[in-house]
Amino acid sequence: MQLRQALYSAVERLTSQRVPSPRMNAELLIMFTLDCDRAYLYAHPEREVTADELARYEEALVRRARGIPAQYITGHQEFWGLDLIVSPAVLVPRPETEHVVEAVLELARGDRSLRIVDVGTGSGAIALALAKELPTAEIHATDISREALEMAHANAARHQLNSRIEFHHGDLLEGLPACQFDFVVSNPPYVGESEEDEVQLEVRKYEPRNAVFAGPTGLEVIERLIPQAHKALRSGGWLVFEISGTIAEGVGRLLAEWNDVQISNDLQGIARVARGRKA
Repeated sequence: MQLRQALYSAVERLTSQRVPSPRMNAELLIMFTLDCDRAYLYAHPEREVTADELARYEEALVRRARGIPAQYITGHQEFWGLDLIVSPAVLVPRPETEHVVEAVLELARGDRSLRIVDVGTGSGAIALALAKELPTAEIHATDISREALEMAHANAARHQLNSRIEFHHGDLLEGLPACQFDFVVSNPPYVGESEEDEVQLEVRKYEPRNAVFAGPTGLEVIERLIPQAHKALRSGGWLVFEISGTIAEGVGRLLAEWNDVQISNDLQGIARVARGRKA
């Protein structure tokens, strides 16, 4: 079977099985199977796919149709230009989370002596992106999951950033060194259990529940994070974290006593990043 035929058949199949973004998924999985890039797919549509390659592609398509995220099948996800290893131990990094990194860089304004902590680091996505962009910053990263920290360590080592980030096991900001930070940054769990039916099947079934759902309202983890961040930040320091439109109003109330509070939208116009400055 030629490559174009295998790809066309996979797109039709994933479409019929109601897999989101069927063409993107079909291409991603065949690139994984053939160990090639997207340019190769379009440059060699007549390339014959071997029986062994077709069998491996079939296995990947079956897993994707069951709801397993493509990133867990391939073991990789790109974030901020970094190729990250991912597994079911960590949340799959989303493009929307890059807005958190953008907000920190905007506020940092070239300051070269920053101390930053990424709370609930997961794969290490935010911490690694900031380490890449702020080469003189002191960066810490925490997670309650030891498996997630192992993944973050591995990603830091792959990108030769392991000497730049100190990883800590603990719940939110517990167990950190007794120092004050310029930035507390986080992509915390913020989905309410009441919204579970609205969350994609692959997220509900396969991604770590404690990285997605915060409790009944979605504000439970953020309610604990905000006072801990206030204590950990120096005067004038910033708290920057990801949210959703569902909890934006509640987050605004929780930040009522902070200065320069701002909630900004993502490219789809959905509230995505909250920030506040400690007096």
